[in-house]
Amino acid sequence: MNLRAPSTVSLEVNGRTHTLEVPGDAPLLFVLRNDLQLNGPKYGCGLGQCGSCTVLVDGKAARACVIPVGGVAGRQITTLEGLGRRDALHVVQQAFIEMQAAQCGYCLNGMIMTTAALLRTNPRPDDRQIRDALANNLCRCGTHIEILQAVHRAVELLASNEKGTT
Repeated sequence: MNLRAPSTVSLEVNGRTHTLEVPGDAPLLFVLRNDLQLNGPKYGCGLGQCGSCTVLVDGKAARACVIPVGGVAGRQITTLEGLGRRDALHVVQQAFIEMQAAQCGYCLNGMIMTTAALLRTNPRPDDRQIRDALANNLCRCGTHIEILQAVHRAVELLASNEKGTT
């Protein structure tokens, strides 16, 4: 199979199936932004090191700039746009808004998506676990304190939601 030649790729993004003609080695980030017009994931470093392009693949945080689109065909991809809805934000989105955890906002996608993945596997992380999870998401503006506060607020919101459903 020639990955550089355009081929039909079926992607499940934010709960919708998209069939696209793209090279199998095209970075997932480029397909999300250019073909599907999803602007949550950002182009940062292009090396998978800064976290701006983070998406969830089958619920796990992944760097879309270094994943070939052919490698995620048939898997569940969630971008910032699919995490919640305008009328029903995900608890992490709500917490980041409440705690005003953004300055320029460029790192925000990665911080939110990484936090969502963390809370999916560990709904009550301690401060060290939060810091470890976010360690490879770079923030150049220095809103680290607000980001940590937002993650702790998301933990509170998640616990509150769980109490309300039991």
